[in-house]
Amino acid sequence: MSPDWPLETSRLTLRPFVETDFGAVYAMRSDPEVALYLYQGPLSEEETRSRLERNMALSAWTAEGDWLSVAVVERATRLTVGDLAFHWVSERDRTAEVGFVFDPRHQGKGFATEAARALVEWAFGFGGFHRVIGRTEARNVASARVLEKLGMRREAHFVENEWVKGEWQSELVYAILDREWRGL
Repeated sequence: MSPDWPLETSRLTLRPFVETDFGAVYAMRSDPEVALYLYQGPLSEEETRSRLERNMALSAWTAEGDWLSVAVVERATRLTVGDLAFHWVSERDRTAEVGFVFDPRHQGKGFATEAARALVEWAFGFGGFHRVIGRTEARNVASARVLEKLGMRREAHFVENEWVKGEWQSELVYAILDREWRGL
């Protein structure tokens, strides 16, 4: 079960990653600002190649626990501006999780919200999901804003619940139900 790629929005194309995305992925994933709230630090070229290979293999779901990872391409410039991830959390509970990483040079334009909205729309419209969640490090105000713009409500603030990169980090959990999505 997966979307029929590509998914199109007014400004963006969501599609599986390809080899030529390496430069964009490296620019994002090697940037300390981008890595600040991620589980891993800035990636080397070798680590980025490994991540890109993994992302290229993650364009279809086959079972609970799988991840989709798609490139977000600005249609006007044809530049890869972000990485959108979708996790099939629970088949029984019909729950998925959305996540995103965007190049700082392309942040503040609403791309993350627009791209995530397209995937959440697919999840509720065609994927048969009941609930979509989003999680972010509590200090990541920009990501929390994106989740709120999607209509998600904050359900939890876990204080110092994870040991990440040598420090205790806190986590915010957001969610929206299919009926709430339809009501937006």
